[in-house]
Amino acid sequence: MDKQLVALFPELNEFQDESLKKKTIEVWKEAMLERGWQVEDLLAMPFTLLIDRTEINIVDHTRAVTQTALHIAQAMEEVYQDQVKINRDILLAGALLHDVGKLFEFEKSGAKFRKSRSGNLLRHPLSGAVLAAKLGLPEDVLHIIACHSKEGDGRRATIEAIIVNHADFVNFEPFK
Repeated sequence: MDKQLVALFPELNEFQDESLKKKTIEVWKEAMLERGWQVEDLLAMPFTLLIDRTEINIVDHTRAVTQTALHIAQAMEEVYQDQVKINRDILLAGALLHDVGKLFEFEKSGAKFRKSRSGNLLRHPLSGAVLAAKLGLPEDVLHIIACHSKEGDGRRATIEAIIVNHADFVNFEPFK
């Protein structure tokens, strides 16, 4: 399963911290296991239920958000140099996991996806952060997951969380 996830998310190879890479993979594996998802399901799962008939799946959205976040970090580091300190591994883990809670929020109904009972009770930022906490990810990664969407308005306390929030919305708004 690890190799399948690295094939789905080649950005996993960008980690410098192997332990954080392994934990990030474990979160995806655990979410898939708990909800009975297969790799093929992720490739079919829409990245949002808020847009009718989107062709963009959760894998492509996650990859685009991750790449966007890394490019933002690179531009900021190049231009601002010592004025900004970005932990790229924390940024990478947070971006790769920002929507992992959607594996709990969504369920398959025939050929379509819909909001699950779990999703009606807890939105994906919370369920994703809870799972990541259970598997021992650092608080800064939990903060990114929990605060990447509207739940984080006025609460984003790290530069990595701010970057992932903006990278996520840049990869959502044009498709509404």
